[in-house]
Amino acid sequence: MTLTGSHIYLRALEPEDLDFIYQIENDESIWEVSNTQTPYSKFLIRQYLENAHQDIYEAKQLRLAICIKESDTAIGLIDLFDFDPKNKRAGIGIVIQNDKDRSKGFGKEALGLLIDYSFKQLQLHQLYANIGSENVSSLNLFTTFGFQKIGVKKDWIYINNAFQDELFVQLINS
Repeated sequence: MTLTGSHIYLRALEPEDLDFIYQIENDESIWEVSNTQTPYSKFLIRQYLENAHQDIYEAKQLRLAICIKESDTAIGLIDLFDFDPKNKRAGIGIVIQNDKDRSKGFGKEALGLLIDYSFKQLQLHQLYANIGSENVSSLNLFTTFGFQKIGVKKDWIYINNAFQDELFVQLINS
């Protein structure tokens, strides 16, 4: 299956994911990577989930749960956003919720699966991501797949009372 790897699989969001998504969206420690500034209510997330059935061509985004095969446990989310079918491109983002599940290869496997899906199934020409310059682990993850830094947004993100650059990375489907 396209969205199944050795240790994880990616699946569509389900109504039962409400509490999981609520926890991620309201975890202030990861707001800097999701560009979030205010909490989300369960009401808003429930509404989002009710519309999650929309096709990527209609919604212009695709959000999938990253699940461990062995336990069927959701550990993170991976997204395609700003989907542009005319120009065949989309942004891509990933978050693994808990530190205990990071640096185990789950994010790498998930990103590889979604890149493959994007290029083969959606026939995209390019993917891009915005990564804070201090987020070395994310930058390493994306460059592992051949993403190249093509731009720097100077003083783009304000974190911990200081401005930080944001890197724009891109992967062209060859």
